Amino acid sequence: MTSITRNLPWFIRHLGVSIVGKECYTSLIENLDIGDIKCIKYSISKGLGIGIVVGGSIVKVPQLLLIVRAKSARGLSLPAYILETLSYAITLVYASRNEFPFSTYGENLFLTIQNIIITLLIILYSPGTADKTTNAVIAYLGLGIFGFTVYLVPLPLLAILQVTTLPLSLFSKLPQIRQNHRAQSTGQLSAFAVIAQITGCLARLFTTATEVGDSVVAAGFALALVLNVVLGAQLWMYWGRDDAHAPLSDKAKEKARASPVPAYEPAPASWQQRAATPPPQSPALGGRKWARKVD
Repeated sequence: MTSITRNLPWFIRHLGVSIVGKECYTSLIENLDIGDIKCIKYSISKGLGIGIVVGGSIVKVPQLLLIVRAKSARGLSLPAYILETLSYAITLVYASRNEFPFSTYGENLFLTIQNIIITLLIILYSPGTADKTTNAVIAYLGLGIFGFTVYLVPLPLLAILQVTTLPLSLFSKLPQIRQNHRAQSTGQLSAFAVIAQITGCLARLFTTATEVGDSVVAAGFALALVLNVVLGAQLWMYWGRDDAHAPLSDKAKEKARASPVPAYEPAPASWQQRAATPPPQSPALGGRKWARKVD
């Protein structure tokens, strides 16, 4: 069997070495050493990392589609998404500047982009008379300036900012959790996105411990896991419920205007005659008593 694995086409060998490294490729693929626990763990970590990066590129697409189709961001917290985006951006820059393997943080790039789009949609579909376009531009300018500043700060200061992602993760989920609890509904919150984030956090704890060993990054994923589990529990508890206090969408308002309450219609003549006819009087009320004489 090893005579086959040692003579695989060059492109397969090149791909395997680029993913798990030459040492682990030689041990696991060419020599078929299934007892090499270190390389097995490393290979599993690499596979999970690549899967998370690919999944992270689409994980919030269902959330985007829910908002666009409903033309409503009901149930989504704007402060929560802003804080979550800041947390993703800091982690992305921190990992990139420290030259971590892309498979250990790549999903943060796609999550940051998707969160920015969701933030824009929340602003556009939020009720109110304020200039939504201006608010969106201000929000994007603020995020852009923050990201550029974070990328230029010295590494020691960047490490401090990475520590701040712990409270950022906490405060990014609390507004959403509180809003769900008050409304007893999760609104347009995507179940797929929440479940995917729970799975991703579990996998990231393993890949961080295997490939990076950064306790601050691991703590961030652990906290995010706990908070996402809380959101998952709310989705389960409030599944199928709607927020009765949510403002009507534009479509609902137009439908209500187009369907006025019908005017009162008088009852048919036969009903009116029945209503006007007095009921027969009983003997107790002085009416004539009819009886048969029994001999």
